[in-house]
Amino acid sequence: MEDKATIIARVEKALDEIRPYLETDGGNVKVLDVSEEMVVSLELLGACGTCPMSVMTMKAGIEEAIKRQVPEINDVRAMNLTTPDDPRAKLPDNMA
Repeated sequence: MEDKATIIARVEKALDEIRPYLETDGGNVKVLDVSEEMVVSLELLGACGTCPMSVMTMKAGIEEAIKRQVPEINDVRAMNLTTPDDPRAKLPDNMA
């Protein structure tokens, strides 16, 4: 099995493929850890941390990109997901 640093580097490479899209909307993502159970812990940064669409971004974008590039990852978790009813959540400018 690969060491943790190598796995994190592979996860970062996968994230680099979708970072331009996140950055376009004022967000980004940071890898916090990869556990022994092969669970990636992430922090959503900038607009991604307060966007009500962050759950969809996590599942359809971030998680899919990581699992495609690093198939041994069992789960991807954001430590700071915002729910749509969170009063601190900000809608993107192009949403009503």
